[in-house]
Amino acid sequence: MGKILAWIAGSVAGLAALAAIALLALDAPNAPPPPDLDAIRAKAATYRAVIARDSWGVPHVRGARNADAAFGIGYAHAEDDFATIQEVALATRGTLAAERGAGAAPTDYLVRMMRIWEDLDARYTTDLPEDVRAVLEAYADGVNFYAAQHPEKVAPGLLPMTGKDIAAGFAFKTPLFYGFDAQLKALLSPDEKAGPPKGSNGVAVAPARSTDGATRLLVNSHQPYTGPVAWYEAVIESGEGWHVAGGFFPGSPFMLHGHNRNLGWANTVNAPDLVDIYKLEIDPADPNRYRLDGKWTPFERKMARIRVKLWGPFFWTATREMIWSEHGMAFRTPRGVFAVRYAGQREIRGALQYWRLDTARTAEEWRAAMALQALPSINYIYADRTGLIGYVYNGLFPVRAEGQDWSGILPGDRSDLIWRAYRPFTEVPQIWAPRSGYVFNSNNTPFAATDPADALKPERFPATMGLQANMTNRAWRALETYGADTAISPEEFRAYKFDVAFSPRSAQMEMVRELLAMTFDDPDLKAGQDVLRAWDGRTDRANRGAALAMLTVAQRARDLEDGKPPGDLTAAYKKAVTTLKTKFGRLDPAWSQLMHFRRGGLDLPIDGGPDAFRAVYGEPQKDGTLTAIAGDTLIMFVTWDKSGRVASESIHQFGSATLDAASPHYADQAPLFAAMRTKPVLFWPEDQAGKMVESYAPGARGK
Repeated sequence: MGKILAWIAGSVAGLAALAAIALLALDAPNAPPPPDLDAIRAKAATYRAVIARDSWGVPHVRGARNADAAFGIGYAHAEDDFATIQEVALATRGTLAAERGAGAAPTDYLVRMMRIWEDLDARYTTDLPEDVRAVLEAYADGVNFYAAQHPEKVAPGLLPMTGKDIAAGFAFKTPLFYGFDAQLKALLSPDEKAGPPKGSNGVAVAPARSTDGATRLLVNSHQPYTGPVAWYEAVIESGEGWHVAGGFFPGSPFMLHGHNRNLGWANTVNAPDLVDIYKLEIDPADPNRYRLDGKWTPFERKMARIRVKLWGPFFWTATREMIWSEHGMAFRTPRGVFAVRYAGQREIRGALQYWRLDTARTAEEWRAAMALQALPSINYIYADRTGLIGYVYNGLFPVRAEGQDWSGILPGDRSDLIWRAYRPFTEVPQIWAPRSGYVFNSNNTPFAATDPADALKPERFPATMGLQANMTNRAWRALETYGADTAISPEEFRAYKFDVAFSPRSAQMEMVRELLAMTFDDPDLKAGQDVLRAWDGRTDRANRGAALAMLTVAQRARDLEDGKPPGDLTAAYKKAVTTLKTKFGRLDPAWSQLMHFRRGGLDLPIDGGPDAFRAVYGEPQKDGTLTAIAGDTLIMFVTWDKSGRVASESIHQFGSATLDAASPHYADQAPLFAAMRTKPVLFWPEDQAGKMVESYAPGARGK
C-alpha cells in the first residue's frame, strides 16, 4: 500500500510540475521585458532640480524650467510614497491584476471599457499641448529615476512610466469623484460595500467681511488618510513662473488645490446627476444586437485580455467580452443589458486644465482654464490677491432633452435620448463677488453657497441639469458660523473651521429628536434617551453624549447624503446601546474613549466626528473603539493681506513620509493635527532662508 501511495503522490507532484511548466510557458509571451535602467538614468541627467526639505520634511522643489521642477517633484514624491504612485500607475494602465491578483481585475477591465488608452494613443499629442506634455513627461522621469535607484521596489512592467501614464490617471480618476464608480457598483454589484466617505469644506471671505481687510481661503478636503487619493503637500517654484503650494495626489505633478502667488482655490466633491443608464432591448435572434430607432444595431465588440497574478511566478491571462452601444459602454447583467453614458467619457485633457489653473495669474485666466471644461465635476471656492472671491459648481452638464425623467433608468431604443454635447461654462452655476462677502461649500446644494440675498435661484437652471438639493450638517454650520458673523477676525476664521457641533437643522439632530419621541420599556434604552436628551450636540473629546449619538445616527446620515435608503433608526439605536454597554460598561463614555487617532506608535484622542466641520470618520475596532481613517486631511489657511501678499499655514494628518514608518516624518504632524494646530507654509524664498534642513539634487541625497 505504501508503494501505491508513494506512486500516487509522485504522479500528482509530476502533474503539478507539468501544469506549472505549462503555465510558465503560456505566460512567457505576456511577461514584460526588463527595463533599460541606463536609459532612465541618462534621461534624468537632462534635468536640473533642487529639493529642499524643511523640518517637517515638506519638499520645496526648484528648477529653472517647468520641466525641471516637475522632475524634482516626481522624484521627491516617489521618495515619500513610491508604492502608491506605482499602484496608481498600474491601475490606470490597466495592469494592476498582474501585481495584485484577481481582486484588481475589475479595475483593469474598467480601464479598457473607458477606452482611456485608445484615446491617449490617438490624441495625446493633439489634445495636450507641448508645455503640458513636457511637465507630464518630466514628472514621470522623476519617478523613473527614483525607481531605477531602488529596483527592489519596482513591480515588473512598470518602467518606464511616461507622460501618458500621468495623463491616464486624470482621465481615469476624475469621473469617480462625482460618483460614476458608485453608479456602476449599484448596477453591477448592488450588494458591494461602499467605499470611504467623500466630503470637504471650502470657504472664502472677502476683505469687507474680515476685521483686518484681508482675503481668506480655507482649503479643507476630506479624503482617506492613505491610498491613491490621499494628499501630499509640496511647494514648487520654477524660473518660468510656476509657483504653487498645496495638495498633490500620488501620480500628479500639479497642485490640485492650494494657492499660487496671486490666487487659490479649494475643492469639494459635488454630486450632480452626470450619469445616465439605459435599458437595452436585445434581438431575440442575436444577442449581439440591440434595438435603436426601430432597427437592430450591432454592438461594437472586443475581448479584454487581463493578465492576473496567481501565486509566485505564475500568471493567467483572462479574457472577457467588452461591448459598446451608441450610448457608451454596455454590460450584460442578470437583470438585462444596460448601457452607461457619463460626463467626461473619452476626455483626456484633465491634465491641461489643471496646468492652466496652476499657472493662472488673474481671475480671467483662471476662468479661461475652467472654460476648457475638461474636468467633469467638483466645486471650486476661489479667492485672489485683489479681494475677489467666487464659487463654481463645476460640471459637464449634458444637453438633455426636456420632458424626460433623467433620474432613473432610461429607454435605450431612442437615439434622441443619447445626448451629444455639454452646456457651456457660462451656464454652469457660479457666484462671483457676492455683496455678503463670503462663499462656501460643504458638499451641499449650490443654492446655499452664500448669504440668501446673493444665492443662486433654482428656477434659473433646468431640471435636466440634475443639480443636488441636499444640505449637510457642515453646510448648516457654515451658515451658522461664517455666515452669521459679518466681521470675521483671523482667529474666528480658524475657530469656525474646527467647529465640532451639530446644527439643530441637521439630519443628525432630527434623528435624535425622533428617538427621544419614542417609548421604550427596556431600562437601558430609556437610560440612553436620558443621555441623548442631555447631549449638547457637540463632538469634543470630553463629551459624554457624542458616543451614543454618533454610533446611532452617523451611518444613517451618510446614507441619506448618498441618496441611499437609511437603515432602521430603532435598530441602529439598540445596536449602539449594546455596543457601549458591552465594550465600555456605560452609555455615556467620553468621546475620546471611542474616537482614536492612531499612527505608528501614536494613539491620540481627537475632536470632531462624521459630518462635523471638524470632520473625522472612524473605522470600528473589535474593542469597540473607532480608528480615524478619513475626514480632515491636508488643511490650509490662506491669506492675502491688504497689499495682496499671500501667506498660508497648513497641517497634514500624518506627515510627508506617507508609507515609511522608519522616517521621522511618518507621524510628526499628527500631534499638531489632533490638537487642531497648524504650521507655516514656507512659500517665499525669504520664508525658507535658514529653515531648510536639507537640500539636494534628485539622486544625491546624503552625498
